[in-house]
Amino acid sequence: MNTENTLNAESTENAESTENAENTPSAFARLVLETMPEESRVGLTLGFVRTYGIPEIARVLHGTGRMLNEPRGRAKATGVAMFGLIGRGLDSAEGRRIVDGLRRVHDRPDITPELMAYVLACFTVCPLRFIDAHGHRAVTGAERADADAFHRGLSDALGLPEPPGGGHAGDGLAGVEGWMRDFESRRFAPSDAGRTLWRATSDGLLAARLPAPLAPLAPAVAAALLDPPLRTALGVRRAPAPVRALVTYALRRRARSRRGGS
Repeated sequence: MNTENTLNAESTENAESTENAENTPSAFARLVLETMPEESRVGLTLGFVRTYGIPEIARVLHGTGRMLNEPRGRAKATGVAMFGLIGRGLDSAEGRRIVDGLRRVHDRPDITPELMAYVLACFTVCPLRFIDAHGHRAVTGAERADADAFHRGLSDALGLPEPPGGGHAGDGLAGVEGWMRDFESRRFAPSDAGRTLWRATSDGLLAARLPAPLAPLAPAVAAALLDPPLRTALGVRRAPAPVRALVTYALRRRARSRRGGS
């Protein structure tokens, strides 16, 4: 018996097994990339919009000019990065490349660890919120646990501390959401930058994320998707009752059709 060949074969088999295990998508990845990708994209966009309510973040985004001149391109880059990390994993070669890029882009004195932690929380929590509210089923416990693991893994990879004021690992995403609400209650405020970013986003970007029948009504439809604290921070009036009813009907109808086809 050739011991060397046997050891080499076993080593190759183990390496392939490890690689396959690492490439197995998590429940969170399957949810956002396969089960409800459109809802996830809308939720991620709303998470991005949510950061406009923080004047310090709004000023940074406004200052780069990209959200004003090419909002779809900026949003697409964010989506590619986040969904790439979710799908390929933080420890993959592509994941490490994306993390390095995020670290370089956000390595500036006006982006504090607390602000960055808030942005990452929005990008993880808001897609799940939208799925819970408008998807054809609610997010499962396994999907939520995997989302929490992804969020904390990315925070660690970027060298961020635990969110101030709460969000310890044992609390799961509930702790992260609690910290988000507290942070927003303290930091949401009107700003010229936030209002300008909102106009650029609602006029074009959100229209591309909505079902086709709702696209012509994008600004009013977009307003219907915002909660009162964010509307106040962005200076957005509540959408008229008929528009709110139309949005609710369209989203519920889509969810029912998906539920029936799943």
